[in-house]
Amino acid sequence: MIKIKVSKRKGRNQSFLQYCQHVDQRVSRAMQRFLFDAGAQSAIYTPIDTSTLINSQFRDVTVNGTKITGRIGYSASYAVYVHDPKVKQKFKRTTAKKSS
Repeated sequence: MIKIKVSKRKGRNQSFLQYCQHVDQRVSRAMQRFLFDAGAQSAIYTPIDTSTLINSQFRDVTVNGTKITGRIGYSASYAVYVHDPKVKQKFKRTTAKKSS
């Protein structure tokens, strides 16, 4: 985990505030890129039947003060069922498998 804390105080010049905004944008963009790559990697292990599950993948970046959080998941209602290791699946893709 990378932690960066930048405090914005009154009386600082405008260029420092612009720099802080620039850093915020770059970190947020880096988080988006990471989530995109992680989503592509997880798609390799996702079973495909009708492609509903793989097409329901979402990415979310939340900025809360100095904390930036990234989240990736699937919105299909049966995603938890497919993830359950006790439920046997027939995978069409040879790379797709369940961890035990």
